[in-house]
Amino acid sequence: MKGDTVPDQHHIARLCNPKHIDNGFIQATAFMLRVSEESLSVNWLEFLNCLSRKREIAELRNIYSKKFTKVGGRAQIAVLNVGEIREKVLTESPDRRNLKVLHDPEVNDPSHSGIYNLKQDDELIAEMILETVRETYPAR
Repeated sequence: MKGDTVPDQHHIARLCNPKHIDNGFIQATAFMLRVSEESLSVNWLEFLNCLSRKREIAELRNIYSKKFTKVGGRAQIAVLNVGEIREKVLTESPDRRNLKVLHDPEVNDPSHSGIYNLKQDDELIAEMILETVRETYPAR
């Protein structure tokens, strides 16, 4: 339900545009807010209610194909654990930032969620989030 907290033991996925990938590696810029954003767009994997990570990724690809006009060939999906992100940023950021991951469903994207309490041009926090990436997959 909109505004529900995504549990720390759950996982989220971030679609990383090819412009944030260098030599096949996701860069921290993939985890930075754009000017007009109030949260970093992610998908709540357990919300998809699939039986395996492989099926979750397939469902995300299906969602992306409907939601975006084009997903670049080099785009990647980064999978992260909510609790790891929150703990790392809380304990290692100078301002002890307390990130929130909240469910924010959209039309044709029921698992859409957001990472809140980020600031514009916050490279240090973006680096910390990058360090918690557990898995990556081709986005298409």
